[in-house]
Amino acid sequence: MSSENPRVRPVHPVEAEVVEVPLDAEVPTPEPSDDPGAGTPEHDPAEIRIAFLLFPGLTQLDLTGPAQVLCRVPGARVEYVAATLDPVPSDCGLSLVPTTTIGDASPADVLVVPGGDGAFDAMLDTAVVAFVRREAERATWVTSVCTGAFVIGAAGLLAGKRATTHWASKPMLAAFGAQPVDDRVVDDGAVVTAAGVSAGIDMALWLAAELAGQPAAEAIQLQIEYDPQPPFDAGSAVRADTRIVTEARAATEAARGDRVARAAAAVMR
Repeated sequence: MSSENPRVRPVHPVEAEVVEVPLDAEVPTPEPSDDPGAGTPEHDPAEIRIAFLLFPGLTQLDLTGPAQVLCRVPGARVEYVAATLDPVPSDCGLSLVPTTTIGDASPADVLVVPGGDGAFDAMLDTAVVAFVRREAERATWVTSVCTGAFVIGAAGLLAGKRATTHWASKPMLAAFGAQPVDDRVVDDGAVVTAAGVSAGIDMALWLAAELAGQPAAEAIQLQIEYDPQPPFDAGSAVRADTRIVTEARAATEAARGDRVARAAAAVMR
């Protein structure tokens, strides 16, 4: 039962009952119930249910990096959730095959939302936003990688929280009431955000330690031989060429700012 499972720590989206996105349809809202226990998930203490959200245009490493870590957590049961069971194209041409749909997905202990340019369309998708809100109410951890933070922001989960995302899009997190920070992994209560792409592996190892203990997480790190030694030091906006960083950030805001403004206007009232 959820009351017996120390992993269960529900997240309550900001004004979830009135969140809607600026499309023709409104985000579905749950029907009120006289039963205070209605909708409470039946988490199995011996099983950790981990759901990865899939949507067109996601960055595959945002998803597959954490998946390689979290599928190795003792007791993990992993699901890949999408609108349909059709293969979902990523932003590099590789398609990913869902195992269940948004409508049929089991309640999760952990929700992982990847990023990619497709995240900026996903945050305007009523079904995706409703799914994230629903899972947030019954999960222990709601996590994002890279620009997946904007999807959970559109669901009302970042208001008043510290959060991170890909460096080029980070300033735009403030539109959702978040406090953008430069850390690679940010834990603010039950919401955990990771910086760009490869940071998802760091986040997943941190989460593995929370779920199964540091020795188990260290064993997973060794199994996947995660020991980064890049040939050059240009992976951070802090150390990369200032001109390149400035131009890339401006181009990112120009390409994505309108969609962020639309989603933020719906959730930040």
